[in-house]
Amino acid sequence: MTGKAYIVGGGLAGLSAATVLAGRGVSVEVIEAAGQAGGRCRSYFDPAMGCVIDNGNHLVLSSNQGVNTYLARIGARDALAGPRKAEFPFADLRDGTRWTLRPNEGPIPYWFALGKRRVPGSHAGDYLQYAPLMWAGPQVRLDAVVHERGQLWQRLMRPFLLAALNTAPEESSAKLAGAILRETLAKGGRHYRPRIAHPTLAAAFVEPALKYLEEHKGSLRLSTRLRGMTLGPREVMTLDIADATLPVGPGDAVVLAVPPWAASDLIPGLTVPDDFRAIVNAHFKMTPPPSFLAKNSAPAMLGVIGGTAEWIFGFDDRISVTVSGADAIVDQDREDLAMRIWADVAKALNIDAPMPAWQIVKEKRATFAATPAQDARRPHPKTRWRNLFLAGDWTQTGLPATIEGALRSGETAAALALRHLGL
Repeated sequence: MTGKAYIVGGGLAGLSAATVLAGRGVSVEVIEAAGQAGGRCRSYFDPAMGCVIDNGNHLVLSSNQGVNTYLARIGARDALAGPRKAEFPFADLRDGTRWTLRPNEGPIPYWFALGKRRVPGSHAGDYLQYAPLMWAGPQVRLDAVVHERGQLWQRLMRPFLLAALNTAPEESSAKLAGAILRETLAKGGRHYRPRIAHPTLAAAFVEPALKYLEEHKGSLRLSTRLRGMTLGPREVMTLDIADATLPVGPGDAVVLAVPPWAASDLIPGLTVPDDFRAIVNAHFKMTPPPSFLAKNSAPAMLGVIGGTAEWIFGFDDRISVTVSGADAIVDQDREDLAMRIWADVAKALNIDAPMPAWQIVKEKRATFAATPAQDARRPHPKTRWRNLFLAGDWTQTGLPATIEGALRSGETAAALALRHLGL
């Protein structure tokens, strides 16, 4: 008889591992400390807004294989929406310049040479300066590799890398930046068509996964925190929760998919990232202007240069804004932040109206800092206990802390657990 798998943590890494294991016929139990699954990828009804909002805007790209595999597994292939081609509109609030980046679909980037397709004020040779990132070593900072600081940097590469790394690109790991470029810009536009969860994150990534687990006889414990584990010389022996001690046999498997600080409290001597960066999201209860709404009813997106707002997303019933690497503003008064961000939104979208109902969502420890030093602290998914495996975007995935990295980590941990279970 196949052993049981305990998945501690119901975020996307945990759900990824759980659905892989359940799909292989393993008896799965997910233990989640919060009152709902999803982790940082969550949706909820907000009384101030009077509608369901996501905690933040999580953009994925068409080539994200971890995302595509996960959504196919849980029956949610159509849960993401976006344009048929890679198109990225931008507005520079400093001088009013507006443009749309239109890469060609194939891997030979001839769009570099076409002034109407590339960043205004940039030159074809500027783009080639970023190629060495794709072969950078693990201890190298980005600013030691790339020295371009012109219009391409200001109007595309810095905002793009800041969003992907959630860390000031200048201090970030060149290796992690290179991993992003290898999987996106280097492959051609068809690989980085923007995709946004629609209508909500939970509807795309969480609810179908919970349904899948239910259909495969998996179980879920919410509002249940893991207080500790009994670790023997070679195996996890028990999981200790508030009202019970769960026995773990040598033929069972445990996937620990919790935040890094929680994992280090549970596992003696575990080295994990210990420096984090914030994200601030602002939500406004207003239907976007018709000029901003996408023709195919998909969420619209606008990159903003020269303001506090960085990325504006337009949904049918709300406008949402994401600010990455937001440590400089995360402790500011919420209403002051809302007013500051709304001023950027109104200017970028040509809205002449007072600030509507709003909500500010702050994630102070949204991701680990994507620096060489922090990347070196990321543990591998296999531990010295043969039935204990780690999952999370903070583990050694080769990517920065993204949805794609979280889902891949879950698959990796599940594959190790399956091997341990003899499947």
